[in-house]
Amino acid sequence: MIRELKTLVAVAREGTFAAAGEKIGLTQAAVSAQMQRLEAELGLVLFDRTGRSARLNAKGQETLAQATELIRLYGQLGSRHAASRAAIPLDIGAVASAQRLQLAEALAAFHRECPGCRTRVMPGVSMELLNKVDAGDIEMAVIIRPPFALQSDLRWTTLAREPFRLLVPRGVEGDDWAELLSTHPFVRYDRTSFGGRQVDRFLRAAHVDVQDICELDELDAIVALVAKGVGVALVPQTATHRRWPAGVRAIDLRRHTFHRDIGLVHRGSRAPAGPAGVLVRQIRVAYDA
Repeated sequence: MIRELKTLVAVAREGTFAAAGEKIGLTQAAVSAQMQRLEAELGLVLFDRTGRSARLNAKGQETLAQATELIRLYGQLGSRHAASRAAIPLDIGAVASAQRLQLAEALAAFHRECPGCRTRVMPGVSMELLNKVDAGDIEMAVIIRPPFALQSDLRWTTLAREPFRLLVPRGVEGDDWAELLSTHPFVRYDRTSFGGRQVDRFLRAAHVDVQDICELDELDAIVALVAKGVGVALVPQTATHRRWPAGVRAIDLRRHTFHRDIGLVHRGSRAPAGPAGVLVRQIRVAYDA
């Protein structure tokens, strides 16, 4: 398998089977046979083939990164300090709002405690990241709590409860949230996200008709649009928005307040062990601070 992985790296570097074969001393047919054998072993299609040309597809690119790491580790077998030098990969996911403050603090503390590890943070919306955790593509994810029960083999830990506020441009007067929502253009939190679905359910339950003018998922962009006078919006008050920008005014929904739960999801009934367990602990510490 190592031989096939080295050939895969050569193909990626040289661009074609023929060029890779010349570089490593194999015929084009031999390179092609090795790649077919590798695909059969992995049960994956690594190349998009058109005529005589073959290019690495998305799965091939992922496999290439893993192959490079495996070849590096293979070369260290028998070395006294190989274990300490090995860069242990840890892939996690996080919604955008979680990456700006708490996750950055958690990662900094994690890398101080586990200097031999490396991390990769994958962005995305909560549903996408939840599916990646469930499929085993990533170790864990910081997401918005879904409006449905998780699968039995997934574990959820609530990290924060973020109250929704009605944001209006600074110059808009009044505190009647229902009237403000009904009479001003509405900048909507994207309904494909879990947070956006909460907003939609709140409006329907309150029987408030809004005048949609824009719909997007990025919270900072929504806040900026309100500050520029485009409309009003219902958004969660995140840790980065403990103080709102000068151009907006936040109205408390009081007894009608609803919350967005931010939490950590991972596989297994127990907390992860090893480096993953360290990162889980540091994430919880960052949110408790």
